[in-house]
Amino acid sequence: MQAQAHGRARMDGNAAFSPMANQGRPNTSSATGRKRRRRDPLWARLVVVFGAVLMMLSGIGIVGGKALLARYTGAVTQQNLLGSAGSTKPAGKELEGPLNFLLLGIDERARDPGNTRSDTIMIAHVPSTHDQAYLLSVPRDTWVEVPPFKKSGYQGGHAKITEAFYFGSRNGAGRAGGAELVALTIKRLTGITFNGAAIIDFNGFRRVIDAIGGVDMCVDHKVTSKHMRLVDGKPMWLAEARKHGGGEPITYQVGCRHMAGWQALDYSRQRYGLPGGDYDRQRHQQQLVKAMVKGMMSKGVVTNPIKLDKVIRAAGKALTLDTGGVDLADFIFTLKGVAANDLVMLRTNGGKFNSAKIAGESTEALTEESMQMFAAAKNDTLAEFVLAHSDWVAKSS
Repeated sequence: MQAQAHGRARMDGNAAFSPMANQGRPNTSSATGRKRRRRDPLWARLVVVFGAVLMMLSGIGIVGGKALLARYTGAVTQQNLLGSAGSTKPAGKELEGPLNFLLLGIDERARDPGNTRSDTIMIAHVPSTHDQAYLLSVPRDTWVEVPPFKKSGYQGGHAKITEAFYFGSRNGAGRAGGAELVALTIKRLTGITFNGAAIIDFNGFRRVIDAIGGVDMCVDHKVTSKHMRLVDGKPMWLAEARKHGGGEPITYQVGCRHMAGWQALDYSRQRYGLPGGDYDRQRHQQQLVKAMVKGMMSKGVVTNPIKLDKVIRAAGKALTLDTGGVDLADFIFTLKGVAANDLVMLRTNGGKFNSAKIAGESTEALTEESMQMFAAAKNDTLAEFVLAHSDWVAKSS
């Protein structure tokens, strides 16, 4: 966690990582009268669980086959996260055909229980060939119709999609209820039905990155962290840093470097100060997914039993996984052919703002082409969509 261990440089009195160096939410539902909360959560709003899942699953398949799976099954929390929003495919069968997975990053804090959102939402589409994957992001501020949900007592209404998890998790419905309502909301919006789902939280995800040994990331636009500061060379969340005199700003300079877990996560959270705002953040989160998978493969984790054990156990503690009723071993072997270089990251709305003012709120609307992209995921024709929209493919660095 020491910033100096990663080559901290100072510029104009600020702490900077050089190229050579290593808010309660607004009320958006017509069905509720909740007061406005601050927009930025203290913890990361990111789910790049797809990288963690791929590492965990591909690693087991390559190293030891199904026999090794028994060692780690207990380390992965499995839960029905989709409920009525899941595929109707009979449980226990091998995964076949095109697959869509819901990936959620949640802001879950012990000091604020019951106030959780899914501020990062991704859809991972695996075509019927099961040899690559597409990552599609759903902007957190997308204005949607959230259906009624009996499990949590939610009556339905219109809101930003980040709120759907909150509405679904109320009254004891928990994580599973939150994930199910997000899935139902996306299904209503796009028609996509999910074959599985995963949830990851910030602290757990940081441990996965650190277990890999960090990741290589390329910063494409200078940005100063809005969430963390350095206090005596140690990174602290802003609220905590203020208790210790405020600390020094953390600035990510343009260039490529190796990042520890806290650095990679903090950088990929930033949206303020970037020209593309939340769309840049989505791209950086997708970049981190790919960097994690590449990092694991290049460092030989999958062929090193000690490293593999450390990564899988870290991932198991971070993940809540729903395989759609399919045996975990079959789930693993179905996806083992998906490699880092096969991850195609697509920019929703072409990576451009499509803002709309609704009910006094600043929201995002999906363009017609974005709806075509999600329809392609539903119909397993994303390859054709990419050919016609090559400029929608995000660069990995």
